[in-house]
Amino acid sequence: MAEHPTGIPIQLEPLVVRVLAPNASPYTYTGTQTHIVGTTDLAVIDPGPDDPAHLDALAAVIAGRPVTAIVVTHHHRDHSPATRPLQATTGAPIVGAAPFDLTDTGARADASFDPDYAPDRVLAEGDTVSGDGWTLQAIATPGHTSNHLAFALPETNALFSGDHVMGWSTSIVSPPDGDMADYMASLAKLMTRDDRVYYPGHGEAIDQPQRLVRGMLGHRKQREGQILRLLREDALDIPAMVARMYVGLDARLLPAAGRSVLAHLYDLRNRGRVAEEGATWRIAA
Repeated sequence: MAEHPTGIPIQLEPLVVRVLAPNASPYTYTGTQTHIVGTTDLAVIDPGPDDPAHLDALAAVIAGRPVTAIVVTHHHRDHSPATRPLQATTGAPIVGAAPFDLTDTGARADASFDPDYAPDRVLAEGDTVSGDGWTLQAIATPGHTSNHLAFALPETNALFSGDHVMGWSTSIVSPPDGDMADYMASLAKLMTRDDRVYYPGHGEAIDQPQRLVRGMLGHRKQREGQILRLLREDALDIPAMVARMYVGLDARLLPAAGRSVLAHLYDLRNRGRVAEEGATWRIAA
């Protein structure tokens, strides 16, 4: 990952600068990408982990300019903890995804939730925050998390897609908060838009977003078809399905694969296609 240096600002377009946080992992790829929007006054989207080096890098980009808003797509701990020290130094309000309490005690395969996330203003579909020459409009995109938002930048027809659509992998959908039906509906919703480029929370900018989103929808439908074919052969538990569906996958990512299979199973169960019997699943009668 040496070709992805952390802490170095990259000008993606005149209104957008990207800074990569030093938190690379099997789940975050090269790390979380913070985007700074604006020229005279700024919005900071997903400031990332509470890491002193990353905060110093953001301060260098901000360079004393006023920060109008600290914007959060969702409050996983690789996206939102730096909101608090950044607010302390800039005085900017924290806006975006709604807070909630997650009571799930099951295994979590993705980055865990930031329990101290506390927005000053929750944004809903269509709500905006703006500054000199820029506007960010909230687009509700639940699925990866129930509170996930993307943000459109209409001045340049760009979209900050958070973890809903990423430039390196499909998103983890981990129940109970992650919901496959919501995720698929959010992808379909993005297909109705004509955004020029996506700037994701992880991975490179996406220059043909409609093509990628169409492929992601197809990929999830293919996974659903795999599950149904396996269960037509025999009742299976999730580890057995994962072993047959994800041959050769990095072992560190197998828990994430299991959570996504569970999300598909819950969706299929809700549609009357499969049934649960203890730890195993079967085709519904």
